[in-house]
Amino acid sequence: MRNELKRRLKAGEQVYGVWMTIESPIVTELLSTLGFDYFVFDTEHSPLDIYKSQTLMQAMRDMGTTPIVRVWWNDLVPIKRALDVGAYGVVVPWVNTKEQAEMAVKACRYAPEGLRGCGPRRAAMLDPDYLRTADEEILIIAQIETRQAVENIEDILSVDGIDVTYIGPADLSASHGHLGDMPHPEVQEAIDRVFDASRAAGVATGVHMGSGKTIMDRVEKGYNFITVGNDLGFVRTGAMEILRELGRV
Repeated sequence: MRNELKRRLKAGEQVYGVWMTIESPIVTELLSTLGFDYFVFDTEHSPLDIYKSQTLMQAMRDMGTTPIVRVWWNDLVPIKRALDVGAYGVVVPWVNTKEQAEMAVKACRYAPEGLRGCGPRRAAMLDPDYLRTADEEILIIAQIETRQAVENIEDILSVDGIDVTYIGPADLSASHGHLGDMPHPEVQEAIDRVFDASRAAGVATGVHMGSGKTIMDRVEKGYNFITVGNDLGFVRTGAMEILRELGRV
């Protein structure tokens, strides 16, 4: 296994990706030809499960887009299943403490360093070196989406193996008492704190679209792992453009 996306992030490059939520292989196949750096298949807030995520990964053209799964919880079972079907990394939600960050890392690594069960299935099907290389190549992304996580961000960043801190602005705004108000100054202050701490620790920082500022604001700030949209949003945007041309909206 060789994870070029992880290498690029370690080198400080900026990468751009898409949140995948539609249960259609042809949508994934089409988008995988356009040049995005990564897809995150969302099993937390979309209808996707592990089986469907595997199917969508199989539909991807081999054109440089890296498959990642957002698991539904920080737990050994969903993490190992996502990795076993071929994910090159995981987004782990609700990482609020150092102990939870350590659990996420252990779930991604085989014994003796970790707790991942050994049954890599599709991930190793065509890769005889998988077991030897997976521990170092898997991309581990800790989602920072609560007031508690922000308060503990330095402790979370001290955990060896966390490759990216990923800001979830919707839950972060809710946790600060500003549900849906991502531009609120208190929410933006929390986002900046995560970015500054991650930069100081030499860890890449990611951000979800709709974070209260534009994508280009985040690019210019220096975020590394930037989600520019989701598949469903792309469908809506395209349809709305046509309706505007027709004067219907």
